Amino acid sequence: MTDLRVAVVGVGMMGADHVRRLQTRTAGARTVVVADAFPATAEKVAAAWPGVRVATDPLAAIADDEVDAVVIATPGNTHEELVSACLERGKPVLCEKPLTTDVESSLRLVEAERATGRRLIQVGFMRRFDPEYAALRSLVESDDLGRPLMMHCAHRNASVPPYFTSEMVVLDSLVHEVDCTRFLLGEEITAITVLHPRSRRDVPDGLSDPTFALLETESGALVDVEVNVATGLGYEVRTELVAERGTAMIGLEGGPVVARGGAGSASRGRSVPPSFKERFKAAYDLEFQAWADAARRGTATGPTAWDGYAATAVTTAGVEALRSGQRTEVRLAARS
Repeated sequence: MTDLRVAVVGVGMMGADHVRRLQTRTAGARTVVVADAFPATAEKVAAAWPGVRVATDPLAAIADDEVDAVVIATPGNTHEELVSACLERGKPVLCEKPLTTDVESSLRLVEAERATGRRLIQVGFMRRFDPEYAALRSLVESDDLGRPLMMHCAHRNASVPPYFTSEMVVLDSLVHEVDCTRFLLGEEITAITVLHPRSRRDVPDGLSDPTFALLETESGALVDVEVNVATGLGYEVRTELVAERGTAMIGLEGGPVVARGGAGSASRGRSVPPSFKERFKAAYDLEFQAWADAARRGTATGPTAWDGYAATAVTTAGVEALRSGQRTEVRLAARS
């Protein structure tokens, strides 16, 4: 098969990194067109890679006859129009999270993809491709430790931009733990509570940090999440599963730490990575390779449009819970 010819729409920090990944670390795929709301940004990215063209209009990039598949790394409020354009042209698309910024438009994309009769959408929840998360998912599926009872999650960033708000913590950071909960436990989240402990003194206006969330699942498992976005220390992501016959923890940079039947085990991780790009480099590489392999067959793999919709439904309820301080139920459409 010939190389998959890819358009990357949105080439800021994330999109530019994806262009680099396609050009240097993804077998059987290459970027041929880039587009961005800021033409100078697109020109700069294209100039670094011979043979990459600039399209002034993202919809023109998607419609380009020399484009087989599309990566979307634009702001979430643009995703519905761009993903819809990919569906209309039958082109596989890897859309960075969120699928869209509201439940109604996310559900429209679920239904639009279903109407094509093909799987074309992959949502960019890259943690599903991380070897540690994959290992923990396999452990849950094996039933080696029995039924999951609880999970404890921590998501810590060194810093965020000054415009970052408490609602963005839910929509942009907590969303990863939402998807990982659904991925690891294999069930939907039915309710969410969002609370704030004492905030650090140096956070900007509009941001309360850290944030504590409690997720409830269909089976009654509970998942608590600490999101701490301005620690000044680095990027630390950790998950501990508590099951009937043991526990397992990931995020110590050495694979799951498992304890069974009273016999403990210990591990020391390496230093905390500075950002998500270092922590999840392997996950991004594996994600893009899996997507490219599927797209060359005219389809998609990994997180589905429904996964994107379900995550948006939970974070929408999470913003409501943040504002009210009350437990908020998650409303999902019937899955056909």
